[in-house]
Amino acid sequence: MDLTRPVPPAPYSLLPQVPSFTLTSDDMVDDGPLDLAFTAGGANTSPHLTWSDFPAQTQSFLVNMFDPDAPTPAGWWHWTIVDLPLEVTELAQGDGVSDLMMPGAAYHVRNDGGEFDYSGAAPPRGDRPHRYVFAVHALDVDTLDADPDDSPTLIAFKAAFHTIARATLTATFQLS
Repeated sequence: MDLTRPVPPAPYSLLPQVPSFTLTSDDMVDDGPLDLAFTAGGANTSPHLTWSDFPAQTQSFLVNMFDPDAPTPAGWWHWTIVDLPLEVTELAQGDGVSDLMMPGAAYHVRNDGGEFDYSGAAPPRGDRPHRYVFAVHALDVDTLDADPDDSPTLIAFKAAFHTIARATLTATFQLS
């Protein structure tokens, strides 16, 4: 099958712009390749993330991973964590395995693969490199008033009205 198609824009470039803050990882660098350990064909382990310098008005965080290059009209949501408390500014490698690893009332919503956890990079074999956008959203509410059965797209919609800053790291992966 020929998967030739236009390259979609960076997903957050299409939303109202908000300030940024610092997002880093011990496991990846911005615009660098994603290690096999963080892919569906590897260990399917969520990478380490840490963030700082977010606005003083922040009440909670939303973390997600999105592939805008998936051959669908709407990309592919790999990971979404809702209601991370303000005092949580780091996720250890592997914290995406289940809600048991989440602090306080934080929880996963179902990813586009149908699971309530991190789903590693899994582009179609032979497709161009895919971008995997890891984002931490600083929210002005302590709870997003969402439900674990909400789709990641619905969570992103709800968060758009409460995002006061956003930090992203983008990694790439390709199966040849």
